Amino acid sequence: MTYLSVNINKIATLRNARGGNLPNVENVAVDCERFGANGITVHPRPDERHIKHSDVFALRPLIRTEFNIEGYPSEDFMELVLKVKPAQVTLVPDAPDALTSSAGWNVAENIDFLTNIVERLKDAGIRTSIFVDTDVENIKMAAKTGTDRVELYTGPYATNFKKNPAEAVAPYATASDAAHRCGLGVNAGHDLSLENLKYFHDNIPYLQEVSIGHCLISDALYMGLEQTIKAYKDCLK
Repeated sequence: MTYLSVNINKIATLRNARGGNLPNVENVAVDCERFGANGITVHPRPDERHIKHSDVFALRPLIRTEFNIEGYPSEDFMELVLKVKPAQVTLVPDAPDALTSSAGWNVAENIDFLTNIVERLKDAGIRTSIFVDTDVENIKMAAKTGTDRVELYTGPYATNFKKNPAEAVAPYATASDAAHRCGLGVNAGHDLSLENLKYFHDNIPYLQEVSIGHCLISDALYMGLEQTIKAYKDCLK
């Protein structure tokens, strides 16, 4: 079974645009779970332009599935996640002003840094995932950090899917197999949608979790949140 973790950053973006507490981020997270999501993902950024640190603390006691917190492991971020202790922390290499995650780690260049971060998280009982591209040697380096999983950055897959689905998905199948051979779990995320998710799922071995936010929330504007989550989960059967 491949889990669907719903990234609710865009709900917070909409709330912050107007101020106040509408839409209510906590209520949406609970509803996502009620409608079948297997987890909730948030990505608090230093400027708190969507998810705020206060949201993370408020969400923690409400989430009954898996709570995944993404972010660059600055000391502020580490302080937050070590207090909250989610099920999983996904380490991304984003600069503070990045609009969205658009590349994976160069693990070799950051091996000591990432190894130290992974050790701190594992000592706290938190599962770790490192955001990577499909380069097999890079994935082998990720395994050396002691991480539990990698998350494959699927932006290039989504971009190339319409032109040639088989060609677009091939590097990800190879990468997932390599990760599995290294003893790593495999997650994936970025621009996965109702258009391309089923094909991805059906062609990627060992896929444990997808984290989807922007496309899912956009679809929910037309389909409603409950039907959208059901449609995404149908792609993962």
